[in-house]
Amino acid sequence: MRPSTGRHRRTRNLSVAAAVAVSAGACGVYLGLSNDGAQAATTVTVSSAAQLESAVANASAGTTIQVRGGTYYPTATLKSTANGTSSARITLKAYGSEKVKIDGSKLPDGSWLAGIYGDYWTVQSITWQNSPAQGFVATSSTGGIFKNLVTANNGDSGFTLRGDGTTDNLVQDLDSYGNYDAANHGQNADGIAVKFGSGTGNKITGARLYNNADDGLDLWQFSSPVTIEHSWAFGNGENRWNDAGFEGNGNGFKLGGGGVSVAHSVNNNAAWDNTLHGFTENSNTGAILLNRNTAYANIETGFYFATGKARLARNLAVSNAKGTAKLGSATVSAANNWDSGVTTPSFRSTDATTAYGARGSDGSLPETTFLTTGSTAIGSTMD
Repeated sequence: MRPSTGRHRRTRNLSVAAAVAVSAGACGVYLGLSNDGAQAATTVTVSSAAQLESAVANASAGTTIQVRGGTYYPTATLKSTANGTSSARITLKAYGSEKVKIDGSKLPDGSWLAGIYGDYWTVQSITWQNSPAQGFVATSSTGGIFKNLVTANNGDSGFTLRGDGTTDNLVQDLDSYGNYDAANHGQNADGIAVKFGSGTGNKITGARLYNNADDGLDLWQFSSPVTIEHSWAFGNGENRWNDAGFEGNGNGFKLGGGGVSVAHSVNNNAAWDNTLHGFTENSNTGAILLNRNTAYANIETGFYFATGKARLARNLAVSNAKGTAKLGSATVSAANNWDSGVTTPSFRSTDATTAYGARGSDGSLPETTFLTTGSTAIGSTMD
């Protein structure tokens, strides 16, 4: 963690004739003023946990918080109720290409590492790890952009969207792994959870959700459609913590539960080596759309949609221990590899090593031939 190289300076009697820049070293502030004197933007660069806590708590529309490289140990949940706007977002991000880890190991038991209760936040290029409870939680967020994040080894779900009014959020290129809730014997810790709420326009893309105690992705009691695409869920539900009372589930993509009936959209994803199903409605009776997904080597079925009105097309299921798909009478199934007359293409590789590799410089999933077939008609393209 870098020490501060300067003192915070207060500004008085600033001219309103032009924008004013105030420099204060590593914890400096850029304060932009419009010609009528209204504050336009503030950039705060932080290099200590105390500065980080203060910057998040005091953010307002137009604030950018840049975090210098290092590992930070806050002593309280990083929390804000501030709203940005579509034209003046609140941004929390790593400084340049520096590597930032925010570590919750000094938080009180039961604390979240971060709790955002505002709209139009951008949170980018930060690792959130070792929280006693949830890693990163956004509640009733509108217009959030959560990009190139890691949520790892937290005491409950790694990344969570929750609450009514959860609208038009983008979760892009998230890695979420190793999350485990010891108090509940692994029953609740998902890679990503979109739970207990509603709101349209939410999208998850480019996620890797793996080795979590419970599910890779969980949409429990979220009553509005969510789009999930180009994401991978694998190795979830295995008892890696030697918990004698372990209760983790281990679905790759759990697409409902808690009495909801909602048509989520699930396109071009892959689920493998999970301890339950690759993809499951979890009693969601809505017309879930699943197109060009791959389920491989899951312990239960590849696709479990036994009670709802799901629509499945051009999906691929191979080597799942309890069968390719279990579908109910109201499910529509067409052009999947378990349907009559559809050929199952061969995988180029079943070695998952490259799927664990480094992401691209833009945060994109690593290039891999794992579970690819070359088919333009069926199964995930794994990108």
